[in-house]
Amino acid sequence: MVNINTLDPGASPLDYYGYELRRCREAAGLTQRQLGEILNYTGSLVGQIETARKLPTLEFSERADVALGTGGLLSRLVELVLRSQLPSWFRQVAELEVRAVEICTFQIHMVHGLLQTPAYVRAVLGALDETDLDDRSAVRLARQRIFEKEKPPIVWLVLSEAALCQEIGDAAVMRNQLAHLLSFERDPRINIQVLPFSVGAHAGLQGSFNLYRFASDPAIVYTEGYGRGHPSADPDTVSDCSLRYDHLRAAALSLKDSAELIRRVMEDRYGEQVV
Repeated sequence: MVNINTLDPGASPLDYYGYELRRCREAAGLTQRQLGEILNYTGSLVGQIETARKLPTLEFSERADVALGTGGLLSRLVELVLRSQLPSWFRQVAELEVRAVEICTFQIHMVHGLLQTPAYVRAVLGALDETDLDDRSAVRLARQRIFEKEKPPIVWLVLSEAALCQEIGDAAVMRNQLAHLLSFERDPRINIQVLPFSVGAHAGLQGSFNLYRFASDPAIVYTEGYGRGHPSADPDTVSDCSLRYDHLRAAALSLKDSAELIRRVMEDRYGEQVV
């Protein structure tokens, strides 16, 4: 007989998800193995998710919703589950991203997480620690679901040319990442400008930062250090960073010229090399 762990659905979003998955499966009269066969997963994986030992994915949730006739329950829950797995100091940022109507970000060393490809995410998160890399990557990528909202935020990204040249992963990872940036070239809601090396000293020398603007709440500035985040709604801080951001956008290349530079770096630096 299978040993069934007793879950407290109030312990965490992951526990609640597992509890609901088991409840829906049992209501459908299916064993873990039978549900796994329907979903094209193993019964063991179903059991691990039901006992909160494995993170569910969006794909798993969508398939389970269809198979169990849950009306999209698990697909809604999985967003909370994945958000709850973010580092505690970063969860507020994920909430800001969900609520924001406009996100303005300046990045010096790497592409912003909302625009990273899966391979780039793995390379970033696995730089020093490959523990649970699949799950941690899925959690970061889940933040990008804000673009699937009925009214997704408008994003302005000013990206230092250094981030294009910093090879994260390998040449193939970077080539695909830059191609991903170019895929937004005609999307008016996602605007990417490159701050070229030729600018020299600029208003963002103190470091990367994000500005979150909302429909009715005051704007918030977010900066980040090692293992901690620094959100601030202080009017003076917001005003200072807003001014800095305006100067960065003015100094950066136009949208068209930025795309041309990204394309040139992608082809010249990371293009297929003939041996």
